[in-house]
Amino acid sequence: MTSGVDEATEKIRSMQIRGALDIGIAAAETLKNVVDSTDAKNLISELEDAGLKLKSARPSAISLPNSVDYVIYLANKIRDKEELSEKIQEFIDDLRNSINTIAEIGSNLINDGDVILTHCQSDTVGEILKKAWDDGRKINVICTETRPRNQGYLTAKKLSGHGIPTTLIVDSAAYFIMKEQRVNKVIVGADTIKASGDVINKIGTSQIALCAHSMNIPVIVAAESIKFSPQSIYGKFVKIEERSEDEVADIPGVKIRNPAFDVTPSEHLDMIVTEHGIINPIDARSFIMDKFDWKF
Repeated sequence: MTSGVDEATEKIRSMQIRGALDIGIAAAETLKNVVDSTDAKNLISELEDAGLKLKSARPSAISLPNSVDYVIYLANKIRDKEELSEKIQEFIDDLRNSINTIAEIGSNLINDGDVILTHCQSDTVGEILKKAWDDGRKINVICTETRPRNQGYLTAKKLSGHGIPTTLIVDSAAYFIMKEQRVNKVIVGADTIKASGDVINKIGTSQIALCAHSMNIPVIVAAESIKFSPQSIYGKFVKIEERSEDEVADIPGVKIRNPAFDVTPSEHLDMIVTEHGIINPIDARSFIMDKFDWKF
């Protein structure tokens, strides 16, 4: 096992590399390094071993196994190392470019004067909001702090630094603020999208979507196609990661729960913006069958 695999695995596990898209890119880049540094005779076994280690780092981010599985699929199909390395690089470039395409599509959903609430930290959502602002739409954005790791602070800092009027709120104020500030759109990212159209995202997303649904506020998910789960077509259970209780509190005699993600049902979502266009959550299964045809 190369040290690069160990290093990448630890960075993903410890959230030094965060965000489903960045995790998928990091996995593909790591496996490309394996291809470039491994004898052709042992390549498949080395890739499989490296892939297993990488997959173990973040069980709820489907972009990770999707990237690993696609690279191994390419390796079994393409025996020439140089050609394989080029194809993996094309895959990495496509992942990087997907965020710009989604920003272009998603920004067209935003109107001048919109008040938008977002949760956690999503580069994809951030690029949509920045593109809308750059195109002249005067928006206001409300960010939840996203306890316990406060990823919302990163979102607020990036958006404010881009000149967008930004407000940071505590998570429990979401419903109150959505009513008071007349929020008219909720835009969130995703870690995994199931064939049912249900979305796994940062803990708290489902509560925000439920509140928005009750107030007839559209809930928009922005996600690259690498975040859809082909495994879910076969009914595979997606494990919800529980992180250390130390991130929350240390109270003697009190049990601490720290789930990192939750599941938002498709009926509380209005649309999913991908690099291939906008889809209805109920069409997630057919989307997966089309875009992941290499898996079936």
